[in-house]
Amino acid sequence: MKRVLQLMMVFAFVVAFVSANAQGKSKIAFEESTHDFGSFKESDGVQKTTFKFKNDGEVPLVLSNVRASCGCTTPKWTREPVAPGAEGSIEVAYNPKNRPGSFNKSVTVSSNASNSTVVLRISGKVEPREKTLAEKYPRKIGDLRVKTNYLSFGKLTMGKDATKELELVNDTNEPIEVGFRTVPKHLTAKVEPTTIPAHGQGKLIVTYNSSEANTYGFASHRIYLKLNGSDNYKNSVGVSATLEEDFSSLSPEQLASAPVANFEPKTFDFGEMKQGEKKSHTFTLTNDGKSELLIRRVRSSCGCTAVAPSTKVIAPGESAPVKVTFDSRGKRGRQSKSITVITNDPKTPTTTLRISSNVVTTQGS
Repeated sequence: MKRVLQLMMVFAFVVAFVSANAQGKSKIAFEESTHDFGSFKESDGVQKTTFKFKNDGEVPLVLSNVRASCGCTTPKWTREPVAPGAEGSIEVAYNPKNRPGSFNKSVTVSSNASNSTVVLRISGKVEPREKTLAEKYPRKIGDLRVKTNYLSFGKLTMGKDATKELELVNDTNEPIEVGFRTVPKHLTAKVEPTTIPAHGQGKLIVTYNSSEANTYGFASHRIYLKLNGSDNYKNSVGVSATLEEDFSSLSPEQLASAPVANFEPKTFDFGEMKQGEKKSHTFTLTNDGKSELLIRRVRSSCGCTAVAPSTKVIAPGESAPVKVTFDSRGKRGRQSKSITVITNDPKTPTTTLRISSNVVTTQGS
């Protein structure tokens, strides 16, 4: 019985403590804590709604902060204290510009109320507006509009060809005759129709002839157009591809007797260099396979790095030096460059070597 009386006294004390602390507090009560804008068009512009609240407490209510979950949502709120029994409001605006699709955003309300943090939510769905011609075709080649002025063929297996098309839009009041100033020999290009009518469309059709490219790895080129006879070099389209050797037809026996390219190590740090200084390092390429290793191509990541393999054919069990020279002219700070070596090793046809250095400048330079 004594234990029960003690528990009852503790409970009464807790109730009294909570009641005492509840007195002298404000309390924020919202009519609604969510709002659904429904579906509306992006072109309808900023959408607004107002959340109304009342101070159900005994002292003035002060909103210390109203924070939206993203910059697309902007709140405005009652700044002055709200007396007990009085009302206030929070206006929330949502900007749909460039934000098509459904959204669900929160607005966090902080105050001196007993319920000091309240989260409001807005939701809806933005129907995208019709894009302008300039937005659909943002790039320009002379007076023609295009989605891009670059055609990437990605990876191409040597011996196989690929074709891509590029839409050409004439947004002018005059027809535009499209011809070619120069086309790389491994590319076949044509325009249909050759004269694109005013406010009409045509297309540039480009075929990449990999066998004629005479290179391996990444390669980029440009097709220069003639527009109404003009030879302006700015009227061009970039074309790129990564050309890979086809090893898919090799038998298990052929793979077992194939060459194996081995660089050890694959990195070298020149350490500290004075700006303008040149330094060289020689990597060693060893053929650990059973047939001749052919160096298809060596390519550096920038013109500041020169590469000179001593030979392009390495017999089984033999090694060859690959000299790399780094020119620090015009460089400063930490430098990291790469050299790509492409061979006929079917398992590892591409090896990346890396050189690095810290280029320092003399005082006053």
